[in-house]
Amino acid sequence: MKIMKSVFLFATVLCLAFSSGAVYAEDEIKFITPNPPNPKEVKKVLDAAYKYNKSMKYETEKPFPIDYPGTEKWIDYEKYGEFQNLGAANYKYVVKEMAALREASGSGIYPNSQSVFKEKGYEEYMKKGKLKGDKWSFVNSSDYRANFYKWSIEKDDPGVKLYYTAHALEKSGNYAQAVKAYYACLVFFPKSIGYTQWKTPWYVGAVCVDKIKYLTQKYPELGVKLEGAELIIKNRYDNDKNNDNFYVNPGKLVSAKAKDFTRKYIDLKKVGVKKVTGTGKVKLVQYNNNHFQLTVDDKPYLVKAIAYSPSPVGLSPDNGSLNTDMGWSVADSNKNGLIDGPYEAWVDTNRTETQDKSKPNIGDFALMKEMGVNTLRLYHYPNFNKQLLKDGYENYGFMYMIGNLIGMYGADSGAEWFTGTDYTVPEQRQRMLASVKKMVEEYKEEPYVLLWVLGNENNYGTVGTPGVFAGTSNQAQSQPDAYYSFINECVKLIKEVDPYQRPVAICNGDTYLMDKCAQNAPDLDIYGGNAYRGEQGFGPLWADVMREYEKPVLIMEFGCPAYAEGWETAKAEEAQANYHKWNWTSIEDNAAGVENGVGNALGGSVFEWVDEWWKAGPPPEFDPSAHDLVTQWKGPFLDGGAYEEWFGITSQGDGKDSPFKRQLRQSYFMYRDLWKNTGNK
Repeated sequence: MKIMKSVFLFATVLCLAFSSGAVYAEDEIKFITPNPPNPKEVKKVLDAAYKYNKSMKYETEKPFPIDYPGTEKWIDYEKYGEFQNLGAANYKYVVKEMAALREASGSGIYPNSQSVFKEKGYEEYMKKGKLKGDKWSFVNSSDYRANFYKWSIEKDDPGVKLYYTAHALEKSGNYAQAVKAYYACLVFFPKSIGYTQWKTPWYVGAVCVDKIKYLTQKYPELGVKLEGAELIIKNRYDNDKNNDNFYVNPGKLVSAKAKDFTRKYIDLKKVGVKKVTGTGKVKLVQYNNNHFQLTVDDKPYLVKAIAYSPSPVGLSPDNGSLNTDMGWSVADSNKNGLIDGPYEAWVDTNRTETQDKSKPNIGDFALMKEMGVNTLRLYHYPNFNKQLLKDGYENYGFMYMIGNLIGMYGADSGAEWFTGTDYTVPEQRQRMLASVKKMVEEYKEEPYVLLWVLGNENNYGTVGTPGVFAGTSNQAQSQPDAYYSFINECVKLIKEVDPYQRPVAICNGDTYLMDKCAQNAPDLDIYGGNAYRGEQGFGPLWADVMREYEKPVLIMEFGCPAYAEGWETAKAEEAQANYHKWNWTSIEDNAAGVENGVGNALGGSVFEWVDEWWKAGPPPEFDPSAHDLVTQWKGPFLDGGAYEEWFGITSQGDGKDSPFKRQLRQSYFMYRDLWKNTGNK
């Protein structure tokens, strides 16, 4: 997610977003730094909010019945055919007992394409016309039974067809049948490719592996786990499916108990250290088993970060009234000397939309500390209130990832908006290098700097067309070699200027063009990426980066909206919390010292703290005073929609008393349970 996502902004207004708002200067403006709130008072408020959240209910539906589930709960495919060339590019499964395999599989699961017509529910749905319409409208509708029947009988790529059949089974609560279907897809169609809304490849088999692991770990009562599966897709990092090479081993479904999913640990002290980056407070340690770990003051530090940019309702960068980067750090809307969000936010514990004596001002900093946050991500460094950052470090325990956009949105390159940052132009490179140097010189002696971050999805950069769409004023996508070589140049400069040799990370968009990054930026310390892959977590991302680049990974953004069309609030917030929980589980499962993990996960940054009401698009079409219910793009979210105004793990309620009001969603308390009691480990 970009800090400015709308693609219909006027370029001149977008440029204003980087320059609008008061410039903070310590010798001109003095803010009050209050004492942290009383811990007992904070606990009382959080207890009340938690109690209210637990009272929120919604009506759940039972899984729809399946008349022909198959004769085997878990299919032993070796009984019905032969696996050939496991782990090789010419892998295939050859069926020898087709009729028996159909019976074992059940309705809708390949190769059984006939039993669904015998399902009583299917006959009923057909008579009522519930299966009429385009198949794509049956992917994320809430009638999961209709979705199952529709995809079971549709004509499409067989892997895509079977995946969405499995997806419908999963969403309906038929988890065993869903696992069975996902595994059938992996066995028969591991090389199937679907497409995103941007017409880019989407690898079905890889997602099937992730889905099976997610469901069996979440529901250990299924009594099964996937063992030995590996799907390597060489050259997957561009948008050309024709150069992809698949190496497939579908593994096996084997019996399992809940204890088999318990995380086990390696004693890293016995493993020994291979390399240490950093000479000061912060170090990046690589062990002899190629596990990676950040340390702060020589203690393990798993990054539990949040994207924090509390935006007042009614303001927008689209009209120049809001600075989405540093603006929050100097915002004092009631002119009392206290920064609004960090110090004066209050919790609407029972969601009545009004503040009374039981809802004192607590401040976001205290709320984030209680949640277990240890790091904030700052996207672009200039003009932050360093007095505030210092207080966040000293009294709330926050470290900061200091960022430089290096030309995304045209920042610091000097390029015209509709020309975009050009990484082949020496003058532009020099301007951006000067900005990077200034960043390091300004912050290098601050004890709260965790690491340096370069870019924000620059690999997705586009140049717009006047009157059509704004783009992001960046040519990195069409200049990957030039862009990533510039990244390497920035890394070398930072190492020259930073006396403590702190780690340097990139912020890429997922793993797109990651192979180009590996080829051109060997001196980079950390591969960072914004990744929105679904509730199942990040799947092969860890192994892909390790195989291609041998770098640790920091997820720079991940998250999910707390809204889906037609869903009750309690259901949507529970689903958002579930998405976050299993994304974080994917991170922890691949952190240093975890058995059977890749060992290169350094942590992640939740996107985001609180809803921002300007993100649907620019006025006059969209009103930043309204909490819009429109999706900006399609992705693996609750109903398939990325409702960008709803990604917060807290909300601003009805928008009144903004930017102070906070309603804590279930995700907040989920993270408090996961993070608060584990410290920085």
